Formats: sequence, structure tokens, C-alpha cells
Amino acid sequence: MGTKPRYRPNKLGRKLLHIRNALGLSQSEMIRRLGLEGLTSAARVSEWESGIREPTLPTLLAYGNVARVHLEAIVDDDAILPDKLPGSFDYRRSKKIFKTENQP
Repeated sequence: MGTKPRYRPNKLGRKLLHIRNALGLSQSEMIRRLGLEGLTSAARVSEWESGIREPTLPTLLAYGNVARVHLEAIVDDDAILPDKLPGSFDYRRSKKIFKTENQP
């Protein structure tokens, strides 16, 4: 392992906020759409959006699915999210797609 700190996207929080606002969702509604009810709080979403914390990779994938944008558009500082997002996606219904062989 290297000694350099890992890359952290500077625009990630703003992009997550943009996604939520473009979909017209409150933080609590975003949690529900991400399929994270009971696993996280509105305070945690606020920390993601303000750049205090970074969401996990599965959470970022869920954001991409909900917004129907590629993960690259979310995490790459050089990529631009469209003002109008393509739509929504029910992540809970798609969980079976993301399960690995070891998951129930």
C-alpha cells in the first residue's frame, strides 16, 4: 500500500445535493429512495452533501441508479451532471442485480 492519501472528489457533495434537489426530494425521501431506511439518517445525508463525509461505494451506486446517471458523472470532478436528470429508479427492486454469490 502507498503512503499517499487516496483521491477525494472535491465536487462530490455538491453533486449529491444537486441530485437530491433535481429529483425534488427531502433528505428523508432520498434515504428512502436509496433503500437506506433504518441504516442512515438525514444528518448523514447532510454530511455527504456538505463534504464532511463520503458515502460508501454501494451508496454512490444507489445515487447513480436513483438519478439514472453513470457513477463516473458523480465521482469525477471533470464530469458534469445534467441540470435535468433522466429520471428515477427503484434501487430496492434492483438489489438482486448487485448481490454477489456470498450474499443471501
